[in-house]
Amino acid sequence: MTEERDALVGLAAEIFAGRTSNEQLAAIERSEARWDAELWRELAEAGLLGIAVGEEHGGAGLGLTEVALLLEQQGRYLASIPLWETLTAALLLDGQAAKEWLPRVAAGEARLSVAPAFDGSDGLVTGPFDAIVSVEGSIVVLATDVEAHPVETTTHALAYDVSSASSAQLDVPVARVQDLVRLALSSVQLGVAEAGVYEAAKHLTGREQFGRSLATFQATQQQLADCYCDVQAMRATLGQAVFTQERRDIDVATWWATDAGERIQHTVQHVHGGLGADVTYPVHRRLLWTMRTNALLGGPSRQLVRLGTQLV
Repeated sequence: MTEERDALVGLAAEIFAGRTSNEQLAAIERSEARWDAELWRELAEAGLLGIAVGEEHGGAGLGLTEVALLLEQQGRYLASIPLWETLTAALLLDGQAAKEWLPRVAAGEARLSVAPAFDGSDGLVTGPFDAIVSVEGSIVVLATDVEAHPVETTTHALAYDVSSASSAQLDVPVARVQDLVRLALSSVQLGVAEAGVYEAAKHLTGREQFGRSLATFQATQQQLADCYCDVQAMRATLGQAVFTQERRDIDVATWWATDAGERIQHTVQHVHGGLGADVTYPVHRRLLWTMRTNALLGGPSRQLVRLGTQLV
């Protein structure tokens, strides 16, 4: 990590921490909009919405590594904003679409989403959004003037069933769209998972049974050690995939994100006992986010199928 990347992570964590308490997240979940417009404004003022935007469009001109670091923090704090969608779409815009939309993204005035058309996905578009980078068969388009119908999701957020839109073709390969979405969601999943492990450790340390902290029992220690190893594998494979951006590396990272991510959250829920099933207690959100991410990506089995077809 460079000093600049450390500073980016620190700034993002500070902003997210100020807007994602259990009470604040619960209030967002009860609201009509289901997303935190004030947090969006703060990120824009800090220049974080423009990290994937070129300097010529008013952004910082940073790359995929910085985007992945920021999205990891979104997952860590479960921030209810369309961040991974907007940053991913921003990396895909070109030509006139870039000139029109990227300055607005950097200023926090526009929100984008991505419809990658994954096999096994439910096809819903996460939002909110003003435009969508959408895979339509063998081409990629930017869809605007979208007619969309809100759908409840397990994360208390809204997704959208898009019925019609105006569109213009982008000069972007379908594979590029799908690869960037996999990397973005794997980054979010890493943050969700790692924070869940540390929250579980904190919970066990403060709870006692038979006069001893639950954290001192071998069974709980081994379960969290397994989770920690899974997190490190998720981080290592994601780092490799972001660095090379090669399809096999991306498939490996996405499999770890979907398979280990789900396994970790089941353990986190389990060690919390009855609190893990209490929807007023914050830990339940991590499992919901993980399951929603797996629904978007098509689950771990499809990642193995895709990887296997490249190996034989």
